[in-house]
Amino acid sequence: QVQLVESGGGVVQAGDSLRLSCAASGRTFSSYPMGWFRQAPGKEREFVAAITRGGGNTTSADSVKGRFTISRDNAKNTVYLQMNTLKPEDTAVYYCAAKDAAGSWTKDYEYHYWGQGTQVTVSS
Repeated sequence: QVQLVESGGGVVQAGDSLRLSCAASGRTFSSYPMGWFRQAPGKEREFVAAITRGGGNTTSADSVKGRFTISRDNAKNTVYLQMNTLKPEDTAVYYCAAKDAAGSWTKDYEYHYWGQGTQVTVSS
C-alpha cells in the first residue's frame, strides 16, 4: 500500500496562490493514478483534479478549470496542486488520494489510499 502526506495549506487572501504537495511512501508511487479532493464545512467531499500514472493526462472539476493545475514528479514520489486566483469558495480541507488504474477518476470511492488532509482558507 501507499502512505500519503499533504502539505502546503494555509490562510491566504482572495486572488492569491498556493501550491499543495502530497508526498507518497510505500509501494511504487508511479503505479498509481492520483487525485485531489476537497471538503468544505457542511458539504460532501468533492473531486478537484486527477492525473495519470505517467502524468501525461489530467482532468479537473469545472469549478477549478483554468485556475488549478495538478502535476506529479515520480522521481520525488510527489503530486502537486497549484492553485491560482483563489476564491473564498475554495476554502476546504484538501486531500490527495491514490487509486488503481480502473474506475472513475472523479468518484472518491474509487480511491483506495488517502492522506490526512491540509486546510486551505481563503479570505475575501
